[in-house]
Amino acid sequence: MDQISIVGIDLAKSVMQVHGVDAAGAVVVQRRLRRGQVMGFFARLPRCVIGLEACATAHYWGRELKALGHEVRLIPPAYVKAYVRRNKNDAADAAAICEAVSRPSMRFVVLKTAAQQAAGGLHKVRELLVKQRTMTINTLRGLMAEFGIVVPQGPHHVGQLKAKLADGAGLDIPAPLPAGLLALATNLESLEQQLAAVEKEIIAWGRASKTCRHLITAPGFGPILASAMAAMVADPRQFRSGRDFAASLGLVPRQEGTGGKVRLGPISKRGNGYLRRLLVNGAMAVMISQRGRRDPWLMKLVARKRPKVVAVALANKMARIAWALMMRQEDFRAAPAQP
Repeated sequence: MDQISIVGIDLAKSVMQVHGVDAAGAVVVQRRLRRGQVMGFFARLPRCVIGLEACATAHYWGRELKALGHEVRLIPPAYVKAYVRRNKNDAADAAAICEAVSRPSMRFVVLKTAAQQAAGGLHKVRELLVKQRTMTINTLRGLMAEFGIVVPQGPHHVGQLKAKLADGAGLDIPAPLPAGLLALATNLESLEQQLAAVEKEIIAWGRASKTCRHLITAPGFGPILASAMAAMVADPRQFRSGRDFAASLGLVPRQEGTGGKVRLGPISKRGNGYLRRLLVNGAMAVMISQRGRRDPWLMKLVARKRPKVVAVALANKMARIAWALMMRQEDFRAAPAQP
């Protein structure tokens, strides 16, 4: 075991596959470990490089193995796929991870702390609650529209539907559907209460975060976006520039080309879709605000491009601003107005 220099682990719920090689790349160990055997196996192992796919439970195992003195590197699953030979199975995946982690040009995912994972997990809870609320609203609207009961668009008008259901007078909806609609309305109220409680926790965490307090000073950044950025970007130093950070969020055109001809398509939509969506929503808010109408750069874009194209361009700019604020740990300073 003292010859092992690089280990690849294929993570699973109960059984982990381990593939270890020495400094020359020769295979030293290939074995399966039960969940309870993992820490004991690596505690006996001299310090080495351990590669993991950045998937479910990877950050937990990364922190545990790092505490034992090992160097842990997380690899995006898409980058590991190219090193899988022939059939896909646990042993082949572990060998591919071991091979990928040894490549000098490989890109790695920053290991998150438990606090960062907890804050990011709270945003995932919020995202799920928002989806469930939207699904419930759409279902309630659709079922009542089948009987001629329609209200204007927007979540703030759904209260009219709930009021009509609670009143019951004049509703030409035969049984047993009204009971189901009331259940939907009750579920919607519960979801709204849960969502409000989660957002309150997010705002409280953001107030305690120094990075979040800096980010919220930038235009387009509210408490949700600022706290999500602070929680989900573990280390901005992994990006060489704000341009690289914006590209990692999929806010740049997708490139396709051959023979020296490069064609730019729609945005790549890579990386964290939750952050990208919040950035675009923040950009739309800036565009319709008075502050956005005073920005010459933004107004020139609005005159030439479609609104959603402008929103994505502004979201790209906001991502680059966010990277600079996180790197410098300072508040946003607006550029002086042109004479």
